[in-house]
Amino acid sequence: MSLDLLPDAFLTRLQRIVPESQWYSTLEGFQRPVPTCFRVNRLQATVDAVLSELSDQGIRCEPVAWREDSFVIDDTQRRLLTSSAAFNEGRIYIQNLSSIFAAQVLGVQPGEEVLDLAAAPGGKTLVLAAAMENRGRIAAVEAVKSRFFKLKNNIELHGATLVDCYLKDGRQVGYKVPERFDRVLLDAPCSSESRFYTKDPDSYRYWSEKKVKEMQRKQKKLLRSALMALKPGGTLVYSTCSYSPEENEVVVDKALKKMDGRLQVLPVSLPFDNFQSGLTAWAKKHFDPQLQNSVRILPSETMEGFFLCLLKKL
Repeated sequence: MSLDLLPDAFLTRLQRIVPESQWYSTLEGFQRPVPTCFRVNRLQATVDAVLSELSDQGIRCEPVAWREDSFVIDDTQRRLLTSSAAFNEGRIYIQNLSSIFAAQVLGVQPGEEVLDLAAAPGGKTLVLAAAMENRGRIAAVEAVKSRFFKLKNNIELHGATLVDCYLKDGRQVGYKVPERFDRVLLDAPCSSESRFYTKDPDSYRYWSEKKVKEMQRKQKKLLRSALMALKPGGTLVYSTCSYSPEENEVVVDKALKKMDGRLQVLPVSLPFDNFQSGLTAWAKKHFDPQLQNSVRILPSETMEGFFLCLLKKL
């Protein structure tokens, strides 16, 4: 079985995280390529116009039940999609549905001031910009220079005029602009466990429990910065594409303790059933009971694994 290629320690840990009823469907996610999904960029086109354009090129699009601007295509048509004018001129953006949903959960409104703290390559930033109808302001921060320029190019190509891009260390933002933003999105750098693919050894070659803990240290500092930048009464989404509790519940639990009653984990309403509630214990540690309101999206034929937690600063 190709799963034998994945690190034993990773699979052992994963079996303790994922419910038995969803264990085999989760494993299947490591054995298939990332599904091809895209979102129509309503800042530059209408859904009907884009679907008509793609149909004329022979691209068959299946609608996503819970989001009217998002679609799935067969993987055999991916190259046709990426060579289309709609893709190259910014009328669509290829993005996994889990990533789209993480940005959707933040619930941004036109006119707000929003921070995207680890923004590259810009997919979630663009989801926010479309929801805000280009009204208000988004500060999109990225620390890695090569990724920053990719972010900047995507923002310009897709016509998100309310976005200001910053090449900065996200861990310092909260100190420089405390309590400035109505909402904050932190899709934190992580070990990318949900993106392991058995046919791509590079996707999991460098995984280790040591790396998980290294990512956790960075995530804690980023979340602290994000919370400092958030206005009282504001909301924040913390997300990763990792399964590890050390990168997810442990990070949020630390923030809850530091905030000492001034931070609340809000429940998330999910329009699909491939998920599990957040853990309240791991490795002999018990977490704040509120963490059962966080969620792990489990892989499906159209979605990657994802962790997300919706927080409110009281």
